[in-house]
Amino acid sequence: MARPVKKTPEQWKKEILDVAKNLFMSKGYEETSISDIMETVGGAKGMFYRCFQSKEEVMRVLGNQMFFDNNPFEAVRGRTDLNGLQKVREVLTLNNSDTERNQMNLQALSILKDPHILTAAIEENKRILTPLWFELLEEGRQDGSIQTEYAKELSELLPLVNFWLMPSVYPATTEEIHHKYQFIVEVLSVMGLPLIDAEMTNIAEKFLTDISTKGRN
Repeated sequence: MARPVKKTPEQWKKEILDVAKNLFMSKGYEETSISDIMETVGGAKGMFYRCFQSKEEVMRVLGNQMFFDNNPFEAVRGRTDLNGLQKVREVLTLNNSDTERNQMNLQALSILKDPHILTAAIEENKRILTPLWFELLEEGRQDGSIQTEYAKELSELLPLVNFWLMPSVYPATTEEIHHKYQFIVEVLSVMGLPLIDAEMTNIAEKFLTDISTKGRN
């Protein structure tokens, strides 16, 4: 009888991530246990801890993986039909239209109540997103579509906006979240970054409703 093929650590990690993603999306993050994941994968619970430190780490890795698999910044890089400001708006549209990743992000809202996880998420956003935003803002400054002297400051601020809107981080009613969003829109416009058009407003309304509902559950 042939022996079963031994999986490599990378194969185990991939299977755990694939199964966890499906379970988080179908059952919900809170309702999915490590045992659920490993029963579906077909491995011992100890194997999970050889690959990941915690379920929270799996969520973090999945979030990064889904971002880089469908990176909106890469989608606009090199496009000659858009100026800098249009690229910024397109990034936001593409990001908010990524239904699967947005659903996964909603599942992650509850774990951001943990200050250690929140700090790690902020650091990750700063490391990954701030340079990408700065590149686009500088491009807009060069072509004249973005009139601001605060490209560096805005590139640091933009990755933090979602955290401020999340009621699991800053408790707020649905009305208060919408009011905060309007405040952000007006502040960015004064700073030389007028982002919102009619299409973006519709997308933002859905996003705000989703986080206001999920964030308080």
